[in-house]
Amino acid sequence: MESYALRNRLRFVGTGADLFGIYLLNMLLSIVTLGLYYPWAKAAVLRYTYANTHLDNSPFQFHGTGKEIFVGFLKAVAVIVGVYAAAIALTFASSLGLKIIGFVAIYAFALALVPIAVHGALRYRMSRSLWRGIHFGYRGDRNELIKMYVLQGLLTVVTFGIYSFWMTQNINRYTIGHIRFGSARMHYTGDGSDYFWLCLKGYVLTILTLGIYGFWWGRDLFAYFVDNLAIENEGEMYQFQSSLTVGSYAGLVIGNILLIVLTLGLGAAWATARTLQTLLDNTLLDERLDTSSLVQTELEYRDATGEDLADMMDIGLI
Repeated sequence: MESYALRNRLRFVGTGADLFGIYLLNMLLSIVTLGLYYPWAKAAVLRYTYANTHLDNSPFQFHGTGKEIFVGFLKAVAVIVGVYAAAIALTFASSLGLKIIGFVAIYAFALALVPIAVHGALRYRMSRSLWRGIHFGYRGDRNELIKMYVLQGLLTVVTFGIYSFWMTQNINRYTIGHIRFGSARMHYTGDGSDYFWLCLKGYVLTILTLGIYGFWWGRDLFAYFVDNLAIENEGEMYQFQSSLTVGSYAGLVIGNILLIVLTLGLGAAWATARTLQTLLDNTLLDERLDTSSLVQTELEYRDATGEDLADMMDIGLI
């Protein structure tokens, strides 16, 4: 196997104090506006987080706006309300057969909302993310993603959840593999079998050790994701690698719990900053990657509907 040197090229330089100030202002304005300030609050947090995340000492930028997210929020609310309204209307249907057919159709549509939300959120978030003026992009096909979710979701059901490990990795490979960083392309090589055995081992040993092995399991899960990430640029593959230790992970988890519990939740901003600093400090990237060779290839996309749907359905982005 060809050897290559890796080093830390990613940093988070933000502070808990700054984040706390943003969270506090967002909370106050959200209360005053009865929650309508949420899109602008989210944009503010994203702008700060991106601006304080550096690659090769240059910050990322988030160019999305509260207005874009607000418009997407209204569309997302309309979709969710429409689904619930249809479900309620069906309860008054006179025919049992009509009720069954209607509920199946609504359930199928609700299931399809997950990949639609993921697809839309990735398109919006990536296109509004920049580094040195170079846009990210997402080139996945929505219909293909829906097909993957539905078919593999059914396999997960008939296997009583076991196939979910393969589904997770297949979705990761598809979505991450369609992310572009200018002229570079992201890759993910995680495998369902490896992930299944990693999780099975983690479940069993965490239970047997009364939770202690959870620190090793958390470290291994992070390492599994990072070690399977790579960037392809000009025909060359550049690997990521985790350097996170069990001690660092345990310190992060225990410290964050104490911060949040002892401050009655006020320490959440510091916990977030500590998490970003620890994870990025322990994500190494092949030093051969010449970031100056990246060129702009991606277009802007301003529809934040998928982003808001993903929030409403509690679907986290990568």
